Amino acid sequence: VQLQASGGGLVQSGGSLRLSCVVSGFTSDYYAVTWFRHAPGTEREGVSSISSTGGSTFYADSVKGRFTMSRDIAKNTVYLQMDNLKPEDTAVYYCAAKAGYYSGNLFDLRHDYWGKGTLVTVSS
Repeated sequence: VQLQASGGGLVQSGGSLRLSCVVSGFTSDYYAVTWFRHAPGTEREGVSSISSTGGSTFYADSVKGRFTMSRDIAKNTVYLQMDNLKPEDTAVYYCAAKAGYYSGNLFDLRHDYWGKGTLVTVSS
């Protein structure tokens, strides 16, 4: 199983970016995906999760109302639309997958597969 994240870059405060995570190698469609981020000097934190069916999402309070996670099952791709970005959103963003049927807050669950990160930098 491989996860490939892309879409990071440099954007001004208030701007938008869309991250993509292409998932390959799963023999089943039943896996949940979580976006995490890690900024220098901080602990890694969960940003958002999407359920195995794509029917439900969960967001950290820090991004609620600004970020939207979605899933295209046919394309095996998960997206994170990030609007009204703030300098404190600057971090390396990682997507991770957990096999099985899950929904809700997955931040504290051990994920089975991780992609390489993509850097998001928000300038003030």
